[in-house]
Amino acid sequence: MNGIKTPSVPAVDKALSALELLAQSRTGLTLGEVTRRMGLPKSSVHCLLLTLERRGYLHRNAKSRYLFGLKLFGLANMALSGIGLREKALPFLKALMARTRLTVHLAMLEQGEAVLIEKVEPPNVYRLATWLGKRMDVHCTGVGKALIAHLPEEEVERLVRERGLPRHNDNTICSLRRLREEIARTRRLGYALDDEEDELGARCIGAPIFDGQNKVVAAVSVSGTTVQVTSENLAAISEQVKECAASITAVLS
Repeated sequence: MNGIKTPSVPAVDKALSALELLAQSRTGLTLGEVTRRMGLPKSSVHCLLLTLERRGYLHRNAKSRYLFGLKLFGLANMALSGIGLREKALPFLKALMARTRLTVHLAMLEQGEAVLIEKVEPPNVYRLATWLGKRMDVHCTGVGKALIAHLPEEEVERLVRERGLPRHNDNTICSLRRLREEIARTRRLGYALDDEEDELGARCIGAPIFDGQNKVVAAVSVSGTTVQVTSENLAAISEQVKECAASITAVLS
């Protein structure tokens, strides 16, 4: 090929940029808002959004705001179903939920964020506002800290440079020094703790899952309210999360 790179298709690139932009908004965006943020002619953006809407990837609500369509969710579920890790881990996640009666999450690290690929909820309890595909900050969540705890220090620093350390509340870690300390603690104890750092009134305990090459490929966590996860039962629940992570690791090794 003489070093010549095959060019990308501009129209496809713009359409994907529009989808990524809409993914950042829970309430959707209007045509004008998408146009301003993409910096493209309104007519071009309208054609892009209209095409995606006709194909079922987007829909417009009563306020003319564009939101993800059901077709996107279907494709996402197909992709998630194809992840072998999810299938192998599910029996252990269900067992952990049964023992702790807490919501269990399985996540992977992608582009500096923890992405939830499985969720198992106990019946008749407080339901957390999480869903498959949700992206979460790694510096203030139990599952996120577990995912980055064994990364090289330079990789952690790169993530912080690129994504920052957004403050969710007064408990959130907002300095690289504190994050390093938290990572060292996580490595020492074998589990990570989100003590109301992401959301006030909620605690999360996460542990890393390793593959056959001793590389962290995912993390498992349990989440609950501060009434459910207390200083009295924290040690016992942490051991159960670690045991679950170790069992999944053994299957993958």
